[in-house]
Amino acid sequence: MPKMRTRRSVAKRFKITGTGKVKRHKAFRSHLLEHKSPKTKRNLRKSTTVSPADEKRVLKGLGKS
Repeated sequence: MPKMRTRRSVAKRFKITGTGKVKRHKAFRSHLLEHKSPKTKRNLRKSTTVSPADEKRVLKGLGKS
């Protein structure tokens, strides 16, 4: 049986934390930033965790579980 392959597109977008949660970057930070407040832009820099509803799919793409 061949090895399980990691989906590279998923591996570039997500990281697994020490506790097993999946980290992701926030959206809406690439362009159209003029009208967004500095506070909004600052908060978009921070990373967050993937919702439990999507976590199973992301982990499958990463080759875990």
